[in-house]
Amino acid sequence: MSLNRSEKQAVIDEVTGLAAKAQTLVMAEYRGITVADMTKLRNDARSKGVNLSVLKNTLARRAVAGSSFDIVSEQMTGPLIYGFSVDAVAAAKVVADFAKTNDKLVIRGGAYGGKALDVNGVKQLASIPSKEVLLAQLCGLLKSPISRTAVVLGALAAKKGKATTEAAAA
Repeated sequence: MSLNRSEKQAVIDEVTGLAAKAQTLVMAEYRGITVADMTKLRNDARSKGVNLSVLKNTLARRAVAGSSFDIVSEQMTGPLIYGFSVDAVAAAKVVADFAKTNDKLVIRGGAYGGKALDVNGVKQLASIPSKEVLLAQLCGLLKSPISRTAVVLGALAAKKGKATTEAAAA
């Protein structure tokens, strides 16, 4: 079904809004994916804050014109699904994880921080742990010296207590 001019402008405005808020864009070819698998991908993406859209490439190019994602506009060819995410790694992680289990989804590239990403760049971005995991690792690193100090002080107190008990018994 063809869109009229006002509907096309509405799509462009919506995608422009997504691009303005997003840090990451991931593009993947979805040729041959079943509707059930596509629904599963969309549900997973939605739960992780990723907006997945199947768009006409000309509309997508117009929507990202002038944004940091404009650098990948020449790669927007063929049947593509576009993933925008505010979280820097969420879109890459959702698409890369799904591509591991479904060989029909082929990652084509993306953009992050004003730089174009190739397939390997998207996979590397996807391998970065989530914000929650990174915060947990940071807390563990901050807690480690305090824990070690407490263990050493506890061992010294136990040793001193043992020496005092032996002296009292003699």
